[in-house]
Amino acid sequence: MTKTICKLLRSLPVAFLVTLALASCRSRKAGMEQVPKEPDYQDSAQWYISNRQAAADVFYILSTETGDYELPGGETCHYADTYSDSLRLPLYAEMHGVDTLVSGRLNFFAPYYRQCSLQSFQNDSLAHARMTLPLGDVRRAFHYYLKHLNGGRPFILAGYSQGAHIMLELLQEMNEQTYRRMIAAYAIGIAIRESHPHIVPAKRANDTGVTICYNSVRDVTCAMPGWERSRVAINPVNWRTDSTTAMLITEPSPLLPVTEQLKDTMHIHLDVSTGLLIVDGYTAQDYVLPLIGRKGNYHSREIWLYRHQLRENMALRAASFKPSQESALRVP
Repeated sequence: MTKTICKLLRSLPVAFLVTLALASCRSRKAGMEQVPKEPDYQDSAQWYISNRQAAADVFYILSTETGDYELPGGETCHYADTYSDSLRLPLYAEMHGVDTLVSGRLNFFAPYYRQCSLQSFQNDSLAHARMTLPLGDVRRAFHYYLKHLNGGRPFILAGYSQGAHIMLELLQEMNEQTYRRMIAAYAIGIAIRESHPHIVPAKRANDTGVTICYNSVRDVTCAMPGWERSRVAINPVNWRTDSTTAMLITEPSPLLPVTEQLKDTMHIHLDVSTGLLIVDGYTAQDYVLPLIGRKGNYHSREIWLYRHQLRENMALRAASFKPSQESALRVP
């Protein structure tokens, strides 16, 4: 892997072009698939942690940074090996990048986990079968975090792409005592169809105990199959759930290549019939997600574009949170 972290930040969540030929051999048979060694969450090396001594945490579940790779014996592995330096590097880059972009003064905890490869999402049945392993890892990591790392603080639950799907499962499995300490859940870059008492759609910028969800496209035809028609959706620029347009101006950054040094003025609104976030005026080089992406789908930019809004909003919701209140939906 030769990309710098700065370059990885702008290409989230698909920094999976890693050195694959020398991947770790630590694996076991699971049916017909080779499965890497299970992460031990008592080992600090299986975590990315920024402890800022804050009063609230972010528990983050990263997106898909892994592609299929060949093991030394010639078999193909479809899961990240969290003990392999080459396969850990893009995972670390995303976790470090997201922490830098959105955490602000909040503590940040993110587990390494045996995520599915990008190729696993080429059809629903394959993805469903393979998601059991990463879900199990993150479930164990989250329980370990609550018992040993959280210290009773309120927390934000956040997930991006594959991580957002796992996050929804954790949200639905939470007991009420844990849910009452959750400031908000950010499900970034997916569609939510599930109904559950813990999935309460956010209605504004400072409600708590709620779920924030959005999925950005140039127009509704650019949505990836199955990622439209979300029952939970909000505009992360103006924090409204109607079609009111918000203006977003991108800032030139030395972290970006010359092709992305433009100062775009974008107009962003929510298409309420589909739950898609429509982005008009984005002129930077369009990155198309390999294998499953579509031109005009801004899945890889879901954190980068709204980084300032996400950081400010996480801080606002954390400040608005009232841990003494008992209701699931807390409105300050």
